[in-house]
Amino acid sequence: MVLALPVCGAELKIDHVTLAGARLQEMREGFTAATGIPTEYGGAHANHITEMALASFPDGSYLELMGIQKGADAGAVATHTWGRFLRDNGGPCAFALRVMDVTAEIQRLSKAGIRVGDAEKSGRTRPDGVALSWETADVGSGPRGSFFPFLIRDFTSRENRAYPSGRPTSTRFRGVGLVVIGVRDLEGSIAQYRKAFQLPEPKRQRDRAFDADLAWFEGTPVALAVSLTRDSWLAQRISHYGDSPCAFVLTATSRMTGRKASNWFGRSIFWMGDAKLGWHLGAWMVP
Repeated sequence: MVLALPVCGAELKIDHVTLAGARLQEMREGFTAATGIPTEYGGAHANHITEMALASFPDGSYLELMGIQKGADAGAVATHTWGRFLRDNGGPCAFALRVMDVTAEIQRLSKAGIRVGDAEKSGRTRPDGVALSWETADVGSGPRGSFFPFLIRDFTSRENRAYPSGRPTSTRFRGVGLVVIGVRDLEGSIAQYRKAFQLPEPKRQRDRAFDADLAWFEGTPVALAVSLTRDSWLAQRISHYGDSPCAFVLTATSRMTGRKASNWFGRSIFWMGDAKLGWHLGAWMVP
């Protein structure tokens, strides 16, 4: 008998992160040109609104590029949980947490005083005809996966979802190592994360180049960032999209040189193609 243990800080495991834009093919081409990371088409979602491609990694996590299906109803796009990100080519919009038992985690979060939705079944069919099925649940009150990660568990083989061609699209990186969430209220956001996942006090740092005060829950893939000024790129992003991911950081498998670097919590983060991407994607080395 396998018991579904409650999720705590040490067990936060990223399933995937999502980038949103209007035209998927343009996103794929721009992403690969800026980063050198290939993507593969994953198929259209059953909602008849979105379609996706992905860049997957050896640890099982992947980066999902989501665009609007051709012929999608404009009204349906407007009411989609990530509708603004899709229309405005917003880039980072969400992340998902892999759990063993969605229902058990819903109950745990509810008891902790965190707002959480019901489990919902969904899926898509890959271009090769393989049907994928899973269930998800929203956590928090904002758009799905924006402030808190949404929960996901597969009914069909997860490998079929993460690796359409049977293997990672890239081995240059181990996986998605960090989600940086832009927030209006750093102290309140810290309190909410500690409440939800039984986390200790985070480490803190100021990065003036990134224009943010940062709080990282050590040992987890979650960092929070609040803008230092009212008119920075981060402040403008939060004003437009609300509390939501503002950067993703991959875990590198080898040293990276020749790129713009930041030092976060004693680790170098190398930023990749921000000007070309229009959003922040980094990579860091983890012991």
